[in-house]
Amino acid sequence: MRVLLTGAAGFVGSHLCDRLLGRGDEVVGVDNFVTGRPANVAHLQGHPRFHLLERDATQPLDPGGPLDWVLHFASPASPDKYLLRPVETLRVNAEGTYHLLELARRQGAAFFLASTSEVYGDPEVHPQDETYWGHVNPVGPRSVYDEGKRYAEALTMSYARSLDASVRIIRIFNTYGPRMDPADGRVVTNFITQALAGRLLTVYGDGGQTRSLQYIDDLVDGILRVMKAEWSTPINLGNPEEYTIAELASLVVELTGSSSRIASMPLPMDDPRRRRPDITTARRILGWEPRVPVRQGLSRTIAYYREQLIPVAHR
Repeated sequence: MRVLLTGAAGFVGSHLCDRLLGRGDEVVGVDNFVTGRPANVAHLQGHPRFHLLERDATQPLDPGGPLDWVLHFASPASPDKYLLRPVETLRVNAEGTYHLLELARRQGAAFFLASTSEVYGDPEVHPQDETYWGHVNPVGPRSVYDEGKRYAEALTMSYARSLDASVRIIRIFNTYGPRMDPADGRVVTNFITQALAGRLLTVYGDGGQTRSLQYIDDLVDGILRVMKAEWSTPINLGNPEEYTIAELASLVVELTGSSSRIASMPLPMDDPRRRRPDITTARRILGWEPRVPVRQGLSRTIAYYREQLIPVAHR
């Protein structure tokens, strides 16, 4: 197939490029490198079936030929990144989604939206299944991402209902692994980079808030299964195994062999207290569930950052 993928140089997008190319697809990658990193796709330079366009997804795109799929993965995804670029985050999820849905419609291609567990906000239902409408502060600082993705989902479903568009929507729960920007600002990268540098691990609040972490390989496997499924409404992709932030900090210290200690910081506004996916739909429709245990995934990720961050002379 011929696939257009926005956010191709991002953390998730670059791994998805590898898998699509590995199964024989042609990939037109699109990235404006606001948060995507050239290093993530440097190994694909010269690949005969990979074409990289430095473009902004909020503008109409010329794919240079027919398409079978339009995959929309472009958006800042970590609080540090989207709070720094709030307007751009809203636009890529609003205008960007519209332009890409229109491109898919003109091409007769299927459309795939990468949404997020952030549409559930600070949930009052636990765990969260796809029927839960969420608990989001529409004017809080995090709303630029939360409400941007909620709008993108609404627009995508409107195309499916009114124009009979073939669409897929996934809600991605906390995902980690190699190629995440070390300055990403999310909990796994923060803890690993701090531990490897021997710095204090910053735990926000009392550390009792929870997250459910899935390794990148599991997510990509789920994405490919969703592409094959005849299912247009959102599907959660995440690991239902739940860790407190304090437990995660201790585990990273153990796996890195670090002497770092843990320091408490004030909890950011609207930071969710609990987050855990109900993946009943993914199990039933896709036959999917995460396979990589958190300890194993963290060990792989730590090895990547150790290679990337520690100078050769000090290895």
